[in-house]
Amino acid sequence: MGMRVIQRIGEMQSWSEGERRQRCRVALVPTMGFLHEGHLRLVRAGRERSDRVVVSIFVNPMQFTPQEDFDAYPRDFERDCRLLENEGVNVVFHPPVEEIYPEGFQTHIDVERLSAPLCGAFRSGHFRGVATVVAKLFNAVRPHVAIFGCKDYQQLQVVRCMVKDLNYGIEIYGHPIVREPDGLALSSRNAYLDGEERQAALSLSRSLRKAELLVSQGERRGSAIVDAVAAELAKAPLARVEYVTLCDAASLQEISCLQGTALLALAVRIGATRLIDNVQLGVDPIPSPAPA
Repeated sequence: MGMRVIQRIGEMQSWSEGERRQRCRVALVPTMGFLHEGHLRLVRAGRERSDRVVVSIFVNPMQFTPQEDFDAYPRDFERDCRLLENEGVNVVFHPPVEEIYPEGFQTHIDVERLSAPLCGAFRSGHFRGVATVVAKLFNAVRPHVAIFGCKDYQQLQVVRCMVKDLNYGIEIYGHPIVREPDGLALSSRNAYLDGEERQAALSLSRSLRKAELLVSQGERRGSAIVDAVAAELAKAPLARVEYVTLCDAASLQEISCLQGTALLALAVRIGATRLIDNVQLGVDPIPSPAPA
């Protein structure tokens, strides 16, 4: 059978329930479309962990702040479908906005503490929108496992907390960051970058490698690590740092000294484009799952 496109929640639930009755394990890969190799790696990880793979494509207006242009987010649904069909995806769930947020919609999910630092401090309401739409997608698709990328590490932690707190019983798999050969983390927003900006964007991964080198040489002071990263980013004239933070990898609370394992996370604006990246640091780094 070929790949199926479903737009309605009821139809999606019926399909998933039918697969569950046949004892098939269902994986969900939530996306906002405009797919790249990073997304396809998530799809492959989902296929390895399930019998059926559903990819959702939904540009979620609730997670865009008033300063961000929802309408300008890149979209190419036909190309996305061709890529997903080649990957053996079973269903593309592509609901219209009014299906997810019908008239009168007023229920939201707040994962309070994990949503507050890092990107949450600069994108008011963003993670409220993320948690709400992911909950809706989980209720529609009813997956056994959901696949998220570690580039959006805060999002991954917010979803993990929501699943635990609300007893969803869904396995959440965090896939390692997928990078270009030159180190740039794959992102749909990379499409916004012109040639000069693309070169400036390499300062993000370069600064993270600088932090890894310092730690390997014995540096444990948070301020020294953060200052070195900021100095590396400052070498790129087009880069405007939003934040560079060394934090606990579980709670995302800022730490002053590296003990055990930590997350170094950063957000940088290259021209008009906001990019994020991160790396896990520590004496005993968190083991990364094997790439798909």
